[in-house]
Formats: sequence, structure tokens, C-alpha cells
Amino acid sequence: MSGEEVEAEADADVPADEPDPDAPAASEAATANAKLFDVWDVTEIAYEDPSTKRYMTVTPIAHTMGRHASKQFQKSEISLVERMINRLMQTEENTGKKQQATRIVRDAFDVIHERTEENPVQILVRAVENAAPREETVRLKYGGISVPKAVDVAPQRRVDQALLFISDAVANATYKSTTSAAEALANELIAAADYDANASYSISQKEERERVAAAAR
Repeated sequence: MSGEEVEAEADADVPADEPDPDAPAASEAATANAKLFDVWDVTEIAYEDPSTKRYMTVTPIAHTMGRHASKQFQKSEISLVERMINRLMQTEENTGKKQQATRIVRDAFDVIHERTEENPVQILVRAVENAAPREETVRLKYGGISVPKAVDVAPQRRVDQALLFISDAVANATYKSTTSAAEALANELIAAADYDANASYSISQKEERERVAAAAR
């Protein structure tokens, strides 16, 4: 029996409805109708801040298995939801616990939808846009004197800082408290999306940085 006949016989044994093992794992056809956590649609997310839009990628994939970890300047290709999950991991309680942090975000999204009846991914994008500082200070040394100087914040750093403020808010709200992490995250995202400086830690931190920078102009 020739090699071509063996291959033809092997192909005949494979049912037609089974996937091709040589096909790409994540094709456009496979992800076209995919939803985040199998619930939330991410195809119609609106962005109000054009400066940070290109640095806030929203995809239905919440765990990329570190495929961008060794690539320089690739963190903006990761979904904003996964970046929020990774930031929550950078705390004493959740260090290295990716599944636990993912569950916190998933539960928080359910709480947000119950309260606002909106897409929680849209709430997250709006919260990050509102909590991103536009100005901060750096230290310049003239001789032996250190002088603060106000500078504009790069768009990518604005997103990084907003995620940091939100994760710090969750850590502060749950420290020695009966409030769950999911509840604290939902409260913070809703308050930040509404730009409520009195209820949102991240908004208050943003305004404090901008206030200090305005004084250092």
C-alpha cells in the first residue's frame, strides 16, 4: 500500500464534524461571536477618551496564558479585563492566584449588571477613563535643590495608573472589613464610572495628583 493510500484511509476514518487538529487555536471565526465569561458582549464598547482608546484593548479572552509576557510593549494588546485581574493579583492576599482574581472580577461584573443594568465591561472602560490622571509631577535637581515640575502623563501610563488606583481601592475597602473583594470592586467601578469623587478612591487619587501638579507648574 502506497503512502497516499494510507493517508486517504486515515482521512476517511476521521468524522467530518470533528475539528481539524492542525487548525489555529484562536481563529477569527472562533472568536467572532465569543463573549467575555460567556456572558458579556465586548463588540460595542464606546470610548469617550481618544487618547487612551488605543491602549485599552477589550477582547472576550480573560486569560492569555502569558503569551505577551516576553514581548516588549505588548501589554496594551492584553484585554483590559485581564489587566485588571493581573493588577488585583499584585496584593498580599491574591499573589499568584489568577483563578481567584478572575472569580472576583466575574462576580463584580454580575453585581454591576444587577445595579446598573449596563454592560459591566463598558463600566470598566468608563471607570478607567475617568480615573486616569492627565498630569503629575517629577523631581528636577538644580545643583543640590530638588524642584517639583508638572508634566503631562503618557496615555499608556494613564491607563496603568487608573488600574493601580482601582486595585488599591479594593485592597483598602477589604482590609479588616467584612466587605468582599467582588463587592468592593463593583462599588469602586460604579463610583469611578459616575465620577463620584466622594465615593471613589481612584477619582480622589487622580484629582489629588492633578492638584499637586497644578501647583507645581
